[in-house]
Order: sequence, then structure tokens, then C-alpha cells
Amino acid sequence: MADGRIIGRIIALLFLIFILAGGGILWFDFLNVIDARSVTGPIANTLRGMPLIGRLMPQAQARTQVPPGETELFNLDADRMAVLLEALELDRMEVQRQQQDIENQLRQFEQIAQEQEQRQIALDEQENSLNALLSNAEIRARTVERNAINMTNMPPQAAVNILAAMDDQDVIDVFRKTDELAEAGGTLSIVPFWLSLMDPQRAADLSRKMVWRPFMLN
Repeated sequence: MADGRIIGRIIALLFLIFILAGGGILWFDFLNVIDARSVTGPIANTLRGMPLIGRLMPQAQARTQVPPGETELFNLDADRMAVLLEALELDRMEVQRQQQDIENQLRQFEQIAQEQEQRQIALDEQENSLNALLSNAEIRARTVERNAINMTNMPPQAAVNILAAMDDQDVIDVFRKTDELAEAGGTLSIVPFWLSLMDPQRAADLSRKMVWRPFMLN
């Protein structure tokens, strides 16, 4: 009677162990830690070899289990690729911004260069104009001086006849240069005598203009 109870307890404990083991296998299979079919496969194959039990058990195929860590590695590579692409996009945007800044600076430099060129052209034109005026003034001054010397050395009436055909300003320039040459030579100027030989009205006009109009040439 005691032996029967012990055998019953042993059977109950073995049955409990089988239940706990099966539950543990199913739980680890649910967590994808193990493949329950790969663990139970050898046991199932042994049972299928038995004539009676093998007919009752259907053939099962072990499922393909994803290697541990493969999904994590794939996600990690995807994250790294996303970060790399974002960094490349930021670099591309920065390069475009720097390129735009360089193009804007080049346009500003070109504008400044054009303005400087235009200013230089204007300065060159002004310089050329001044040089032309100075050259004309020098030529005129030499011409007036030569006429004053020539008229001083010719008969007064002949000089007055030439002066009568000249413009008032030209006559005034000759008069002033004649006065300067006479003063420099320490002699009296012949200008008053020329005025006395001219038409009285024109002589008066010339005298008035000589007083109020500044001399154009030194």
C-alpha cells in the first residue's frame, strides 16, 4: 500500500516537471529566446517512431528563427545611415550657402570695380581737358606776347590798323602784355599812344573793359 502511494507521488512529480518544462519552453519560445520546435523536435521524432503514437502526431516543420541580434543590428545600421544622410544634407546646404555668399561678394567686387573704372575714366577726361586748356592757354600766351612785341616794333598807325580788326578781348590781352614787357624793360608803354590813334568810342570801350574785366592770361 505504501509502495503504491510512493509510485503515485513520483508519477505526479514527473507529470508536474513535464508541465513546468513545457511551460518554460513555450514561454522562451514566445520571447524568441529559443525555438520550441527545435527543442521538442527530437522528442517528437522519437515518439513518432512508436507505432501507436506516431500515427496520432502530425508532421511539424521547425520555424525559421531570426538570428539573435540581427534585427537590432539592422535598426542600428538604419539609424547610422539616417544620421549620415542628415549630416550630408547639412553639409550640402552649408556649401550652397557659402557659394551664394561668394557669388554675392563677387558681384559686389565687380560693381565696385566698374564704379572705380568709371571714376578713373572721368578723371582721365578731366585731366585731358585741363591739359588741353593749359596747352591752349600757353599757345595763346605765346601768341599774345609775340603780337605785342611785333606791334611795338612797327609804326604805331600800322599797329593800330591791325588792332582795329581784332576782337576787344584780344586787343586787351595785347595791351596788357605790352604794358608788362615795357615795365619789365624799364620803358614807357606805347599803349596810351595806340589808344589815342584809335576811334574814340572804341578806345573808351577798351579802356573801360581793361579796368573792369580781369586779364585772362598771365
